[in-house]
Amino acid sequence: MTSPVGLHRVVEPAGVLPQAAWRLDARREIAPNEVRIRVERLNLDAASFRQLWEKHGGDGDAVRAEVLDIISTRGKMQNPVTGSGGMLIGTVEETGRRSPLGLKPGERVATLVSLTLTPLVVTDGLARWDGRSEQVPCDGWAILFARSIAAVLPEDLDPQLSLAVLDVCGAPALTARVVSRYVAERAAQPGAGPVTVAVIGGAGKSGSLSLAAARRAGAGRTVGVVPVAAERDALVAAGLADAVVLADARDPVALSTAVTSALGVPADVTVVCVDVPGCEHGAVLATADGGTVIFFSMATSFAAAALGAEGLAADVTMLVGNGYVPGHAELALGLLRGEPGVRGLFEARLAAD
Repeated sequence: MTSPVGLHRVVEPAGVLPQAAWRLDARREIAPNEVRIRVERLNLDAASFRQLWEKHGGDGDAVRAEVLDIISTRGKMQNPVTGSGGMLIGTVEETGRRSPLGLKPGERVATLVSLTLTPLVVTDGLARWDGRSEQVPCDGWAILFARSIAAVLPEDLDPQLSLAVLDVCGAPALTARVVSRYVAERAAQPGAGPVTVAVIGGAGKSGSLSLAAARRAGAGRTVGVVPVAAERDALVAAGLADAVVLADARDPVALSTAVTSALGVPADVTVVCVDVPGCEHGAVLATADGGTVIFFSMATSFAAAALGAEGLAADVTMLVGNGYVPGHAELALGLLRGEPGVRGLFEARLAAD
């Protein structure tokens, strides 16, 4: 009996979903409702890659060896420290006769579900990867379930660029949804001020897309927060935020002061897109009562966020960005195509990698 959510692929422990499993069965043969992808490139989650990079002191060979070990041991790519994985691109190799995904052999696709629940085998030892970037060229296969999600890669974009965008496409979609609701509420309140949005990590992949999405959704004033001058200069040049400020997101008072000074008021919506732990309290402190904090970083401690908000007597709604919002892939790709500042930041990041 094959499960639409992949329960039949769980090896241990029994009875949990694939994401929570320690090990998956990544055999090549597919069930009638599955799809096999010939993998050509992985995109590791930013928090996961940072943790591995720092653990091994920037030794790319050691990073590569650990990623190989994780995949071979667990039958999937799930960092045991951060719990996160990433996503991949490849070519549809075989589809089961009862697969509902609508994919056809030969189509190049990006998976829009996490590697933490995707059965995965690497066959080339990651020989073409130096362990020094989030994007991992490789050969192997992956399995999609009936409840998985994948997008056919657009022909007008470089596959590496598409991969980088689709890896974080949930962030701008949820940001747009939340900001739109605030804008609609303000429109019904005569004399209400503009909706203010702060994006922590505004020069990164998810951060730049979230800034662009907030503006398109009607935000009246936006601020991007970055940790270093080089990122500040790049984000200013991109023109995606009304203000760009330097602050260490792990310093709650400094972060809150920077956001409030730039906006004139605390943010109605604060979007956390950094890949380091310890940013929860600053995000809460920078957000107005009645506001919303969206946590997109897999480095977030949700206990710290909840208890910190309680300790600050902060009346804020906190959302976990789960990576999926209907239409998220199309929205993110549309922002890339329509916002030169977003595209410039992405292309510069890929060139640096």
